[in-house]
Amino acid sequence: MFGKIIGDALKTTGDALRTTGDVAGSVVNAGGNVIDRATDIGWIGNRKIKGKVILMRSNVLDFNEFHSTVLDGFTELLGSGIVLQLVSATHVDRHSNDPRGKVGRRAYLERWLTSLPPLFAGESVFQINFEWDEEFGYPGAFYIRNGHTSEFFLKSLTLEDVPGYGKVHFDCNSWVYPQRRYNKDRIFFANKTYLPSETPDPLRKYREEELVNLRGNGKGERQEWDRIYDYDVYNDIADPDGGDKLVRPILGGSDYPYPRRGRTGRPRTRRDPNSESRLKSMIGLNIYVPRDENFGHLKMGDFLGYALKALSSNIKPGLQTIFDLTPGEFDKFKELHNLYEGGFPIPPNVFKTFTDGLTAPMFKELLRTDGERFLRFPVPQVIKDNKSGWRTDEEFAREMIAGVNPILIRRLQHFPPSSKLDPKVYGNQNSIITEEQIKDGLEGLTVNEAIKENKLYILDHHDALMPYLKKINSTSTKSYATRTLLFLKADGTLKPLVIELSLPHPQGDEHGAISKLYFPAENGVESSIWQLAKAYVAVNDAGYHQLICHWLHTHAVLEPFVIATHRQLSVLHPIHKLLVPHYKDTMFINAFARQTLINADGLLESTHFQSKYAMELSSYVYKEWNFLEQALPADLIKRGVAIHDSSSSHGVKLLIEDYPFAVDGLEIWSTIKNWVAAYCSLYYKDDNAIQNDIELQSWWKEAREKGHADKKDEPWWPKMHTMAELVESCTIIIWIASALHAAVNFGQYPYGGFIPNRPTLSRRFMPEVGSKEYKELESNPEKAFLKTINSQMQCLLGMSLIEILSRHASDEVYLGQRASLEWTADKDAINAFEKFGEEVHGVEQRIMERNVNINLKNRTGPANVPYTLLIPSSTEGLTGRGIPNSISI
Repeated sequence: MFGKIIGDALKTTGDALRTTGDVAGSVVNAGGNVIDRATDIGWIGNRKIKGKVILMRSNVLDFNEFHSTVLDGFTELLGSGIVLQLVSATHVDRHSNDPRGKVGRRAYLERWLTSLPPLFAGESVFQINFEWDEEFGYPGAFYIRNGHTSEFFLKSLTLEDVPGYGKVHFDCNSWVYPQRRYNKDRIFFANKTYLPSETPDPLRKYREEELVNLRGNGKGERQEWDRIYDYDVYNDIADPDGGDKLVRPILGGSDYPYPRRGRTGRPRTRRDPNSESRLKSMIGLNIYVPRDENFGHLKMGDFLGYALKALSSNIKPGLQTIFDLTPGEFDKFKELHNLYEGGFPIPPNVFKTFTDGLTAPMFKELLRTDGERFLRFPVPQVIKDNKSGWRTDEEFAREMIAGVNPILIRRLQHFPPSSKLDPKVYGNQNSIITEEQIKDGLEGLTVNEAIKENKLYILDHHDALMPYLKKINSTSTKSYATRTLLFLKADGTLKPLVIELSLPHPQGDEHGAISKLYFPAENGVESSIWQLAKAYVAVNDAGYHQLICHWLHTHAVLEPFVIATHRQLSVLHPIHKLLVPHYKDTMFINAFARQTLINADGLLESTHFQSKYAMELSSYVYKEWNFLEQALPADLIKRGVAIHDSSSSHGVKLLIEDYPFAVDGLEIWSTIKNWVAAYCSLYYKDDNAIQNDIELQSWWKEAREKGHADKKDEPWWPKMHTMAELVESCTIIIWIASALHAAVNFGQYPYGGFIPNRPTLSRRFMPEVGSKEYKELESNPEKAFLKTINSQMQCLLGMSLIEILSRHASDEVYLGQRASLEWTADKDAINAFEKFGEEVHGVEQRIMERNVNINLKNRTGPANVPYTLLIPSSTEGLTGRGIPNSISI
C-alpha cells in the first residue's frame, strides 16, 4: 500500500505543480526535473528579517490526511512548499506605475519536512527568513501561497526585529487551502488599525481588493475552501422532493419576512425551483459556510459537534424504532427521576438492534450505554436539591424573572388584559378576567390601586399564538393560548393569581376566543387542575422561548450582521476588530440548525408544540422585531418592568427590584457599552468622521437593506450618523451575541432537563368534569399529568437536545477575553480592553454576592437554583453559567 501512495504522490505532485503554475518560482518539466529555485536563493542578501509562523496542520491520523502529508513532503522536495512575500505599507515599486505597496522577495517556510506534525491538530512553529531591503519600509501585509496538497490553519506571523519598526505581528486565524483553490493569492494584514481614509496609500488597493474577494459574484455552488459571504432566504429548511409532509414556506420576502442567512448556492429541488436541495449526508458536518466560520478543531472534536450529528442521524430514528416496538408512557415522576440515576430501560433485543454498529467513542459517550439501559442524564439543577420545589407557585413565577426565559413578563397597565389582534379578523380576543375573581389575591388592594402601585404583571402568550393555534392543534398537539396574571408581593416575590386558557372559536376566528380561567389550589382535584394549567403555560413559554427568544432573536437576527461585517468592513477597520470575536461559530451553528434542528421534521418540530408551523410562526413574530428594542434598557422599558431614571448608572429604575436577569443584565449591558464607547472614541473624533467612513456606511446600509431586507424601510433603524448611534448599535450587537444568548441558552437543561418543569408540548386538552380523563386526574394525578405533556420518546429526544445545547465547548472564549492577546497593535485599545475585562470580573463578583443574600428571595427560590446564567466565566461542560463572546452553540 505504501508503494502505491508514493506512486500516487509523485503523479499528484506533478499535476498539482503544473496546475498551480509558478507557485514558488519553480518549474517542473515533463520529466519532473526542478529548475529556477536557485534564483530565489540568489536573492537573499546579507541582511535578513527573522519571522515565526504558527500554524496547525490537519490531523494526520486520518488516512486521507496521511496521504496528503506524503504528497506535501514531495512538494517540499520539489521546491513547491509554502511561500510568503511581504508587502510594504510605506513604499511602492519605483519601477512600476502600480499604486500598490511594493512586494518583497519570496521566502520559504523552513524545516517542514523535519518538523513532524503532531498526532492531533496542535500548533506547529516554523522559522522563516525574509530578505530585507532598506527601501521596503513597514511591512503592512504579506502574501502566502500554499503549494501543498492539503490545507492548514494559519494562526500568525511575527517578524521579530524590523529595522525602524521593531516587532510586527500578523494575527491571521484563517484556513489556507492549496493555491489551486484560489484565483488570487491569500493576503494577510498586520494588526494595525486604520479607518478607510487613514489607510496608507500603498495598502489602500489591497484593502479594497480583499473585500471584493470576500463578496464573490453571487453565482455558483460554494465549496468548502471558498471564502465568500453572501445572502439568501430560508429556502433550505423544507424538502419538497421528500413529499408533501416536508413542504414548508420559504422564509424571507413580503409573505414571510425573515432575516437572511448565508448563501450556499446548492442546486434547487426538482419539485420546487425556488427551494434549495438539502444535504443527504452529514459526513464531517460538511455544510458550507466560509471556512473560517466553521467549528474549530477542538470544538469539532468535542462532544458538542458530533453529538448534534449523532442525535439527528442516529438517536432520533433509533428512538422512533424503540417506541414503535415498545410504546409506553411515564406513569409517575419517579420514572423520570430514574433517567438520572440509571437510564432508560429497553428490551434486550431492541437495545441490540439500536446499538449495533455504534462503536465510535462519540456514540458511546452520547448513549451512555449500561447493560440494557441507555441515555442516562445528568441531574438538572431544578431538582438537584429539592425534587418537588418546581411544583410550587413561587418557583413557577420566579422562573419568569430568573429562569431560562426571563424576557417576556411585562407590567399590566390596563385591566382586563386586552388583545392587539384585529377584531375584524379575530373577533373579541380580550381577556375575560374580572376584578371580582382576583381580588382575594391583591392583599387588600383594588385592581386600580395594584396597577397604580406597579403590583400587577402578566406573562402573555395569547396574541403571538392565537392566529396559528387552529393550525397547530390540527396536528397531534393540543395547546392553548395562555395569559398568566401575577401579583408582586411585599417580599419581592411574584404569585400567580389566575391562568386564562384560550382556544379559537369552533365556528370561525371572527367569533373571538373561547376562554376558561383557572385559579391556584392546594388540595384535591382542583390542585391537579391547577398544575395542568401551569403546564399549558410552560408549554407555550418553552416553545416561544426556543423558536423566538432563542433562535429568532439571537441566532437568526445576528447572522446578517456577521455577513455584512465581512463583506464591507476590512480586517483593518476598528469596528471589524471590535465585532468579529462576537461572531465566532454563529454562521456554522445556524447552518447546522437549518440542516437538522429547525428543518422540516427536524428535532425542534419533533419536540415542540408548534410542530410543522414552528418556523412559519417565527416569521409572523419577526414582523414586530425592532433592532433598537433589543437594547436591554429599551426592552425593560417597553415591557413596563422599568422606567427612565437619569440618576441611575443604567438610565433605568426597575419596578421589580429583585429581578435577577434584569439586575445582572443591566450591569453587563453597561459594562459592554462603556467598553464600546471607550474603544470607538479612539478612532472617531467627531460625528463627521463616522459619516465620512465609507466602509462603515456601506456596512450599515447592507446590514439593513440586504441582511434584514424585509425590515429595510422601518423608521427606527439608526442612521449611523453619530457616535451615539454607533455605540448603541455595536452594543446591541455584542449584547445579543453574548449576554442575551447566554441568558436564554445555557439554562435550558438546568431548568428544562426535568420535562415536567418545562414541558415543550401538550397532547391533550384540559379534562372536562365527568370525562374519563377527569376521573384519571382524580385517581392518579401524576399519570394524568404525564400523559398530557411530552411522550416518553419526546422527553428523551428533547432532553438529549437541550443537554447538548446547554454545554460549553473546551475552546470557548468568554466575555472580557480574547482568543489572541495581539488582536491589535493599538496600545490604547489594549488598555481599554483590559479595563473592560476587569469590569466584567467585578460584575461577576457582585452577582455571586447577590446570590447569597437571603433578602433577595428570587435569586434562588424554592428549587434552590441560584441565578448564575449571567455570570461571565465558566468551565467546559454543563455549568449553568458563562457568557461566551458569541452565539457558538
